[in-house]
Formats: sequence, C-alpha cells, structure tokens
Amino acid sequence: MKVDGLWRHPIKSHGREALTSVSLRAGEAMPWDRVWAVAHEATRARPGEWAPCANFSRVSKAPKLMAITIVLDEAKGVLTLSHPDRPDLTFDPDQEPDALIGWTAPLVPQDRALPDHIMRLDGRGYTDSDFPSVTLCNRASHRALEAQMGKDLSIHRWRGNVWFDSDTPWIEFDWIDRDIQIGGATLRPRERTDRCLATTTNPETGKRDADTLAALASFGHQDFSVRCEVVSSGNVCVGDEVVLV
Repeated sequence: MKVDGLWRHPIKSHGREALTSVSLRAGEAMPWDRVWAVAHEATRARPGEWAPCANFSRVSKAPKLMAITIVLDEAKGVLTLSHPDRPDLTFDPDQEPDALIGWTAPLVPQDRALPDHIMRLDGRGYTDSDFPSVTLCNRASHRALEAQMGKDLSIHRWRGNVWFDSDTPWIEFDWIDRDIQIGGATLRPRERTDRCLATTTNPETGKRDADTLAALASFGHQDFSVRCEVVSSGNVCVGDEVVLV
C-alpha cells in the first residue's frame, strides 16, 4: 500500500490544493489545512478556539463552494482562489478578509446565515473532529462506491488529506486505535469520518449530482475515511509505503 495523493484545504470548505510532500507534526493537523474558516453571521465560534462546522460557511449548505480550488503562497501568506463562475482572487486572508466575503457572495444561498468574517486557528485547524486530525482515505473504498453507483466520482468529494491505494475496500475501518507508519510519520486512526450532504456535490461544477449517502448506506454505514491523530512527527511523500505497525 502506498500514498498516492496529499491534499490540504487552507480555508475550510473553500478550495483544495495538491501536495507532493508534507511534514506532519505530532498532535497537530496537516500544516495549513483548515487554518482559516469563514464564520457566518449566526456563528457562536470564538477567536482562538475550535468550534464545530455548523458555525461556518460550508459546502453542505452552499454547494457551489465545492468547485473552488486554491493555491497558498506560504512565505507571503497569500491565497489565490479559482472557481468556474468567478474571476480568480488573490488576497491575504488576515489583512483583506472582506475580499473573500465579497468574492463568495454569488456562490452562497441568500436565505441562509451569510458569510461574515474569517477566523484563524494555527496548528489545530478547524477540522470537523474535536481533535487535531488528518484524514486517511482508501482508493479501494472509493472504487467500491463508484462500482455501487455505476459512475465515476471525484475523490475531492471527500476533502481528504492523505490518500493511499490498496486492494481491500474499507480496510481502514479495521485500523481504529492502531498505529500506521506512513513515510516518516506515525498516525493513529481514532474514528471513522461520518459524511454529510456535501459529498453529493460535484467538485468540478458545484452542483449536487450523486446520492453518495444512499450509496454508502448500502454498505451499512455513511462513513468514508478515518480521522487520524499524528502520534509521531515526520515527513510524508507521495509514493511512501503505508504500513500497519
């Protein structure tokens, strides 16, 4: 089993970016993953503290956000966002938060709590878990779902961090509370990733076009991937072996 994809999502629910390598740190999420989140006008999130996803603008409520891609300039702290229906936006989320709020205005439903301001949480990140997590996704599980649905699906529906290929669908669920060596890092899956309406949305178009939740239910659950704690720091690269310790 080998790593065949690494992805980060610097702004929660607002874009994805491919990596070839990453340095994971014990007790933290993937560097720069979900460091920022867009709080809506009804949020109860407080600065400097983790909060559940219901406090933020997200794909399950605004599907058009799914079609965003993103590039982060780490040195400058500048992001460039692209979307098929919008001109590219390059901005500093800490210095120019209103630029993003205005840019996403045509992409979010106006009858829901609207985007209001950007929040930042370094290291911990605004992951969907109540602990700093890295999601580990199995290509075989993805293929099993495609076969069940009879159609090709983009892996970006799952917004995962580390993708690996194997011959066995759902094997990752058997790894809960066991250590996994990936490159130079050790990860420990702590829970399955329960899925929501966001995964029904096409990442290329931002339109809901596939009942992934019903397809998952046919396997007896509505989960995809596992959320892992990084227990030992190290570098992970595309092509690294994935080994159950």
